[in-house]
Amino acid sequence: MNDYYADLGVERGASAEEIKKAYRRQARKLHPDVNPGPEAEEQFKKVSQAYDVLGDADKKRAYDMGADPYAGASGGFGQGFTFSDIMDQFFGAGAAAAGGRGPRSRMRRGQDALVRADVDLRTAVFGDTTELTLDTAVACGTCHGDGCQPGTTVQTCSACNGRGEIQQVQRSFLGQIMTSRPCGVCHGYGTVIPNPCFECSGEGRVRTRRGVTIKVPAGVDTGTRIQLRGEGEVGPGGGQPGDVYVEIVVTPHPTFQRNGDDLHCTLDVPMTAAALGSTITLDTFDGPADVSVRRGTQSADTVTLDELGVTHLRGHGRGDLVVHLNVQTPTRLDGRQEELLRELAALRGEENPDAHVTSLDKGLLGKLRDAFR
Repeated sequence: MNDYYADLGVERGASAEEIKKAYRRQARKLHPDVNPGPEAEEQFKKVSQAYDVLGDADKKRAYDMGADPYAGASGGFGQGFTFSDIMDQFFGAGAAAAGGRGPRSRMRRGQDALVRADVDLRTAVFGDTTELTLDTAVACGTCHGDGCQPGTTVQTCSACNGRGEIQQVQRSFLGQIMTSRPCGVCHGYGTVIPNPCFECSGEGRVRTRRGVTIKVPAGVDTGTRIQLRGEGEVGPGGGQPGDVYVEIVVTPHPTFQRNGDDLHCTLDVPMTAAALGSTITLDTFDGPADVSVRRGTQSADTVTLDELGVTHLRGHGRGDLVVHLNVQTPTRLDGRQEELLRELAALRGEENPDAHVTSLDKGLLGKLRDAFR
């Protein structure tokens, strides 16, 4: 009597699940479709017979007791062993029944599309609408998606009688096996179009360019994607349209730079205004705003204007506008101006100033680094 446990490569005390897994592993490796040849075929037959015994509780019990598991059977292995049995052993009961796909629909969902939209910084701050031009597929206006010339209809495929597949019976060492393949005439649809639409050639859709208006929410940034449901291409056969994903790209602004939801800009301040203090008007996205320059301001000092930055995309409120002050030293002086500065230098004892080295952490570069952290 054959050693079915050895054929499957499992111990005698193996569970039903272990036996099933071992058979699947061996069968996938030795199946004639994967490993053709007489030796593999013979081994596959042995493995299948072993599982036929050990996978059946009654046969396994009889085999473990030393009896012939096929005693009383009407025939030997291979008789009554169908393709459905193999499918059930590979993938579980009902797999073979699910294999019959039947005709597939001509109507399918259209593909999604990804497009780019350039918006300026003001739009990112407050939100707005913008126009896009889409090159996409729309339902054919002549056949309205069914692919037939007006006055004609689809017809049942005579080759497969509308099933969409052709079944064939083949003989093998396991007996007769029925296989199915898509019909070569209707390509699996079960129907044919004898008179295709002259406008779309039977596809049910045509390509065109069309405009679409999108709403850009406040707070978007480069990389933000906006989904437009149902604005993508119509599927074959007039199927459901896909979606359009709009990827936002915020273009650079000549004055303001964005860091998160904060805006940054640089404001040039005259030396005298920095020394004496002043108020300077700055044009912002919200209109003119006063920037208070305190007495003794140094280059790279900052002034924060609250709530004048970018609107938070998720949540409420806005970021800030951070103004970086750049103290300007005059490069050209007339005689009187130079005389007054020399007088000021004398009063401050700065005619021959000593050099004072400042570390990067406390100097201009350190301030700039801290401002953008």
